Amino acid sequence: MRKASGMKLTNRLVAFVTIIVICAIFVIFIGGAVSFRKLGQDYLTHYIDGIVEVIDQELADPQGAQSLSRWLPKLLKASNVVELEVGSSSGVIYAFKGLQTVNDPTILQQSHYTLNHNPGFYINLKSLPPYTEFTYSIGAMSSISLAIAIIIMGLVRGVNWLRQQLYGSELLEHRGRLILAGKVDDNAVGDEQEWPATASLALDQMIAELKDARQERSRFDTFIRTHTFLDQLTGAANRVLFDSRLQSMVQDQETHGAVILIRISDWDELLAEKGKDVADELVQDVGMILSNQIQRYPDTVLSRYFDAEFAILLSQQSAKEVKLFTNQLLKALERLTPVAPLQPDNWCHIGVTFCSSGERRGRVMDEADMALRSAQLQGTNNWYAFQKDQQYEDARGSVRWRTLLDAVFNSGGPILYQQPALALDGETIVHRELLARIQDENGVLIKASRFLTAVEQVGFSARMDKQVIGQAIELLKNSPVNDSLSVNVSVEALLEKEFVRWLRDELLQTPRTVLNRLSIEIAESGLVKHLDAMRPVVRMIVGLGCKLVVDQAGRTIVSTHYIKDIKADYIKLHRGLVREIDQRQENQLFVRSMLGACANSNAQVIAVGVENEKEWRVLKQLGVQGGQGRFFAAELSVRQATKGNDKPDKTLFGR
Repeated sequence: MRKASGMKLTNRLVAFVTIIVICAIFVIFIGGAVSFRKLGQDYLTHYIDGIVEVIDQELADPQGAQSLSRWLPKLLKASNVVELEVGSSSGVIYAFKGLQTVNDPTILQQSHYTLNHNPGFYINLKSLPPYTEFTYSIGAMSSISLAIAIIIMGLVRGVNWLRQQLYGSELLEHRGRLILAGKVDDNAVGDEQEWPATASLALDQMIAELKDARQERSRFDTFIRTHTFLDQLTGAANRVLFDSRLQSMVQDQETHGAVILIRISDWDELLAEKGKDVADELVQDVGMILSNQIQRYPDTVLSRYFDAEFAILLSQQSAKEVKLFTNQLLKALERLTPVAPLQPDNWCHIGVTFCSSGERRGRVMDEADMALRSAQLQGTNNWYAFQKDQQYEDARGSVRWRTLLDAVFNSGGPILYQQPALALDGETIVHRELLARIQDENGVLIKASRFLTAVEQVGFSARMDKQVIGQAIELLKNSPVNDSLSVNVSVEALLEKEFVRWLRDELLQTPRTVLNRLSIEIAESGLVKHLDAMRPVVRMIVGLGCKLVVDQAGRTIVSTHYIKDIKADYIKLHRGLVREIDQRQENQLFVRSMLGACANSNAQVIAVGVENEKEWRVLKQLGVQGGQGRFFAAELSVRQATKGNDKPDKTLFGR
């Protein structure tokens, strides 16, 4: 992958010009010094040649040879000749040695001459090199110093001018670095001084088109999911989504709930007499009433099962609570006055059946339909519950739940289990998700899916999350440096200012090396519903070094634009999408849509609830980046996991 250069364009050009100028000055100085030395050497040689010529002529004259000792020493001293020797094969006829002190005799220049007018005679002499006795002089070097100063001033002015001319390119390069760092939205429009202007305008246009394309992609993905899983008239789930969630619930372990069917009688007559608009308006009114009634049950699915029939899936609720809810539902519907030909006292009927793990989805829906027909036979607005022995009777109300939870929190908090999330290779652990369990009065373990609703109802969400986060941080401090943990935090707790302040202080007191191994999981539905309030909280969590995980993605149909907004590290698919995905084309379409929404972000998609190899094979073909479920490793208590028993067991799961 091509990487951006770490050196600015202006710095490159300035460095290039400076090096060129310095090299030019250096070459000129070296050349001048060599030339200066050569000129001095030639001058000395020429001067000594003249002395030798004079001596040669004087030796040819008998009278001149006798006067050498009188005038020659003065000439030699003035010419910086230290030693001179005139001789022939017969011997030395004249010798001279100056009185000046030479510290380093090796610097003396030796010369040998043969005399043309006096054959057989020679002259050997030693002289000082030129400029040996000269020292630095400001006056002598002033011109050179002035030239250097002018060159430096010109260089500084030229560099400043070059920086001014290239300031626009620096702005453009700086914006490019910010865009590569992921800050596209903050740098969508460039400064007017950016240069080249055409490149800046082209970048502005491309970013604008990219933003439009992303929004269009998000709208298109939402459109696909909406038309695949939602009813277009009421906005409730359609039959496909309802059947998928019911199938997922009955296949999970230790789950129970109820299916409630609501049917509008004489629908065909209403449609024939009043037309589609009036009939659709009645359906919308009924859908609004049902939607308002289920608000206090967070994990409830409302579906328009047929044209005149709605279905509600209540999970983890006791038979007593389901019956109370059904009575309230019927009273709310009776306050609605239907138009003729519907009879005000005999237009809506409700059928209820209970279900639990291990039952068949088709059998459950048949029981609900039989209960609905029984209610219709009574001839008035009424409801009827299918009689079966598998009703989940849990008489624990809010008071008993509060007492139990309070005892759990006072005794050290919930018991933590963990399950690893693995990368595509099935070996590399992305993180270990902590799962809370509590013990009831009889010592029986209760899963989070059963008691979390009660935690929210009694207002203990923040208290629960504080204890789980505290235990997770202590585990990370005492665990190996390559071990990462993920903790589920409820949106209800994050909406409390007191809890957010506690969380901030707790994270600030924790070393950065520990926070980098901690992931915070937030449910998608609550995150999107309260996105404006959650945005600063999420930024605080990420800014302190924790990783952000969006959990239960796909449980509700929401826009995926939040992925780019909050910059999540991981997106965990809801287990209802993963269950039997090899047999459900609509779930595969949803997962493709989610992967497409994460394509231009750093978020990695992890499939939760993988139970067999067929599901995992399809998920890998779709392009998920990781998986979590019993196919890789079962849920183990933290104590067992610390003993090394949480490694994926390939033989156990047929891998």
